[in-house]
Amino acid sequence: MIPYDVFSVPGATLHDLSRRVFEEEYLPSAFASDVLLENNRTYEQKLASCRMIVSPDTPIPTISGLLILGKSPQDFIPGSYIQFLRIDGTDLADDVIDAEDVYGNISTMLHRLEQKINAHNRVSVDIVSAAKEIRAASYPQAAMRQMIYNAVMHRTYESTNAPARIYWFNDRIELHSPGGPYGNVTPENFGQPGVTDYRNPNLSEAMKVFGFVQGFGRGIATARRELEKNGNPPPEFQVTPSAVLCILKEKL
Repeated sequence: MIPYDVFSVPGATLHDLSRRVFEEEYLPSAFASDVLLENNRTYEQKLASCRMIVSPDTPIPTISGLLILGKSPQDFIPGSYIQFLRIDGTDLADDVIDAEDVYGNISTMLHRLEQKINAHNRVSVDIVSAAKEIRAASYPQAAMRQMIYNAVMHRTYESTNAPARIYWFNDRIELHSPGGPYGNVTPENFGQPGVTDYRNPNLSEAMKVFGFVQGFGRGIATARRELEKNGNPPPEFQVTPSAVLCILKEKL
């Protein structure tokens, strides 16, 4: 009963992983420099110790290895991309003003989405209420990041070709994550402080290494706090056995 994210990926090879990302980005973030200097393991041994491949003798990339280090993970995990739509209206049938299917490894996709957030998040400027101008975004960046990271980290990559989806309407943002609650998390306790579980523990650890998450189950709590501070309603969740929908509404 090993997690799905360390299953091997038939047909994938070491050439499908980026050695540069592993050695120049992942390892320096995961281990102290003195530890790396004293480490005499081979490239394959290092990959295996981080569960990016099955073993040094069986150098087949794992699901995590491709998602984290893959040059083109979607060649092997078709649904592992993120679909972004900016819709000029409040209904899915309204005009689309920006659309992109975001591909690449996890780090590449999340950095690209950061650019999308910055491009579409309107910022109002108040020069009347105080001596200094007050800037306020339609949505707090920190809350959006946490919800996007959750959608990528906790989604299922097994038995589905569905992407994670971000639909940005004029009055709300909908984040669709394939796969329902997992393990200790149920529809009844979803979003409660301290209630967490990890469908993809190795992917979660890698996102922590890259600094995207803290790994303490604080994402939703952080988002709630940031939304409240910015004047937005609390997040809404619609949880089913096959998907989780998070709705962020524009500030009041």
